[in-house]
Amino acid sequence: MIAEERLTTYINSLDSGNPRFLAEIEEEAHRNFVPIIRRETQNLLKLLLAMNRPERILEVGTAVGFSALLMEYYNPAACMVTTIENYAKRIPVARANFVRAGKQNVIQLLEGDAMQVMQELEGPYDFIFMDAAKGQYIHFLPEVMRLLAEGGVLVSDNVLQDGEILESHFAVTRRNRTIHKRMREYLYELTHTEGLTTSVLPIGDGISITLRNDLRRDPRSGRMP
Repeated sequence: MIAEERLTTYINSLDSGNPRFLAEIEEEAHRNFVPIIRRETQNLLKLLLAMNRPERILEVGTAVGFSALLMEYYNPAACMVTTIENYAKRIPVARANFVRAGKQNVIQLLEGDAMQVMQELEGPYDFIFMDAAKGQYIHFLPEVMRLLAEGGVLVSDNVLQDGEILESHFAVTRRNRTIHKRMREYLYELTHTEGLTTSVLPIGDGISITLRNDLRRDPRSGRMP
């Protein structure tokens, strides 16, 4: 945990909770050791959805469908959610959860490798939530940018690797070095690419929020370039 544990516990204690169907899916995921978004990340997503009211949402990494259901439920605007999952054992669980919540008509689950699936999609999407294999984020980025609308928001979860991102390449265990290197590259691209404005926050396992604003105003004239 990146933030001091007692502080995180206190902040999470202020949470008013989720509806029963989401709470049950969350409990089942924890019981079965399925990683889902942490409580503090959930609250940030709720705020971003309330602010942006996206009509088309793309999620990369479904797991058991918890975050897709949360985004659909807390989005004030009517929306369609497209979510991608490649892990065969979790796909039927996610589908069952969508049916259980009565959301199978507004949440579309696409099976397969995320890169291949995204290449077949047509944008734009107003809101993209990246929560897949961390080592693939940098490879997914060109397709994500192709699909993200002007003025759209990209939220990437698990970007600070419980603080390990701070360590030097040689301080990281050998098995994690590739992921460490690729995540650093990913964060650099998000924060140094023209037309993107990104904030990286030490919430949960680290989260980045990126606004695509290609048509930014000239600060000297107040006009579009």
